[in-house]
Amino acid sequence: MQRIKRMKEILFSAGIAGALLLAGFAPAAAQMKPAKDVHIVFVTHGQANDNYWSVVKNGIKEAVDQLHVKVDYQAPTTFDVVKMGQMIEAATAAGVDGLVVTIPDAAALEGPIKAAKAAGIPVIVTDTGLEQVKPWGLDLYIGGGAEYPNGLNAGHMLGKEGVKKAMCVNHEVGNVSQDERCRGLADGLKETGGTVDIVAVTLDPTEATRRVQAFMTAHPGSDAMVLLGTTLVGPMLDMLKEQGMDGKLKIGVFDLSPEVLDAITDGRILFGLDNQQVLMGYLPVAVLTAHAMFGTMPTSDIITGPVLVTKATAASVKNLSQQGYR
Repeated sequence: MQRIKRMKEILFSAGIAGALLLAGFAPAAAQMKPAKDVHIVFVTHGQANDNYWSVVKNGIKEAVDQLHVKVDYQAPTTFDVVKMGQMIEAATAAGVDGLVVTIPDAAALEGPIKAAKAAGIPVIVTDTGLEQVKPWGLDLYIGGGAEYPNGLNAGHMLGKEGVKKAMCVNHEVGNVSQDERCRGLADGLKETGGTVDIVAVTLDPTEATRRVQAFMTAHPGSDAMVLLGTTLVGPMLDMLKEQGMDGKLKIGVFDLSPEVLDAITDGRILFGLDNQQVLMGYLPVAVLTAHAMFGTMPTSDIITGPVLVTKATAASVKNLSQQGYR
């Protein structure tokens, strides 16, 4: 009950609690379609071993448990926009009541997504693709703000700490959201005379730490590292400790995990940027359920982040992170 209470408090703060309450308590005669018959599909680029998307899935589960709708979450096992397009086409052919997508590659996904919309399926974009919502005539965006300004803010924060040579560790080169974070980071740090090098890695911890270590050996002046997700945080911190570099780099991380929050509290990580992705799972389900039942849709996008988490606030966030909600 306490967990459900917290989720409802989050909904009220996001401004669409009414949609949830209507979906749960409106009389059946007023409904276009009962909740039990609503079918929603998520198609994202989120890899199975990426901690970020486990929080999104927890938000989906909370919504399903409360609204009693059917939701399928689909994603390629590795970053694969062709496979994403095929998944979107399959959902369209099935005539689902709502589609939630990410758009990491606009050129590759424009056709399947526009076809879904043309077939009369409401389309909500989450996480990646804010810029495509209006031009493509899609219904809504629910997710963190545009990634370039998020990266820009990270660059400003590092600049205030005196950073001059930062690494942007990109585990999905070619994913426009990750690329934009690095580009914003570079432009933000440039304002204080700093530079950014992109270090391309994968989510394999052994390979990723090897690549970063090799880069640092070749570029001994590196004084900061920005990780674009939480999955590699532990391996990177362990590698730095083994190399006698623990605490010697300014480290920023996009997204949160208990490990990140502990490291922020201990002073090993400077900041974390939280897109509150539990809302990216929960709110699309609530909105699309209300749409199927009542024909309603919010009239403006819902921006869920980023929220800056530093040493001053990390401890208060940790409990929710341990439960998979932050």
